[in-house]
Amino acid sequence: MAFTLRQLQFFIAVAERGTVSGAAQGLSISQSSVTEAIKELEADLGVKLFERRSRGLELTHQGHQFQRHATKILAGVSDARRTFHDDAPKPGARLHLGVTSLVAGYVLSDLLARFRRAYPAVEVSAIEDNGDYLEHLLVGGELDVAVMVLSTLRDRMALEAEVLDVSPYRLWLPLGHPLTQETAVEIAAVAREPLVMLTIDEIEENTGKVLAALGARPHVAFRTRSVEAVRSLVATGAGVALLPELVYRPWSLEGDRIERRPVSGPLPAVEVGMVWRRGSGLAPAARDFIDVAQSRARALAAENGRRSDIG
Repeated sequence: MAFTLRQLQFFIAVAERGTVSGAAQGLSISQSSVTEAIKELEADLGVKLFERRSRGLELTHQGHQFQRHATKILAGVSDARRTFHDDAPKPGARLHLGVTSLVAGYVLSDLLARFRRAYPAVEVSAIEDNGDYLEHLLVGGELDVAVMVLSTLRDRMALEAEVLDVSPYRLWLPLGHPLTQETAVEIAAVAREPLVMLTIDEIEENTGKVLAALGARPHVAFRTRSVEAVRSLVATGAGVALLPELVYRPWSLEGDRIERRPVSGPLPAVEVGMVWRRGSGLAPAARDFIDVAQSRARALAAENGRRSDIG
């Protein structure tokens, strides 16, 4: 029996989300339907596509190989269908994107992968710069859409914005630090620690405002524009860091563990979103990118809701 496009869609959903339940929620179908589709697909191919792990499913080597083929097949089908829609991006269509440093590696890469799968004929160019300059390019019509931290958005009269992700602040700590024993860390305890400060996308300014509003005066031990440097410095005990959940990863490049804890008190969250010029007639490629980003945001919200229910 030949595999179906439906089975390929279910397979890609599981591969992207890492769980059957997450894929089922994103697809709005039952978990049993996804499980059965994967079983039938593996039987048809004669290979095992996933290994079960404690936190979900992980692609096997054959699974990774098949994922590339499945992605190309679905993209080809999607491209064929769009050929018959008048509002589809025409061959040679272009999309000009802007992105700020903080979100470039944590949001844009996934968005671009999803967009390219859905619209492979669109030529995409992207520029990374600070928020003020990206706003200037948007207002001047040199960019179609920007993905950036919305808390720093200045010209809200000329620009439209839509939130994609809300990321709360967390305290990063080295393994074995006394504060890892706390369920939530008091802000006064944070102020007593040497702080490693990230200086991109106004994070330093925002972090300073957060601490000042809570009556704490931080002792800044290091300032850096590199998130990887922050991880290494924290993991080796040089200091702690107060950063959005968005950029947290549990390991440094050297393989040292990094813990994170909530901070008690009314800490604001970092909003990441899309921005485009108000009142402008968006090109089809820009509208399609916004649709892809909205779909991703809904899938992440559903997955976060599922994790909250489990927790």
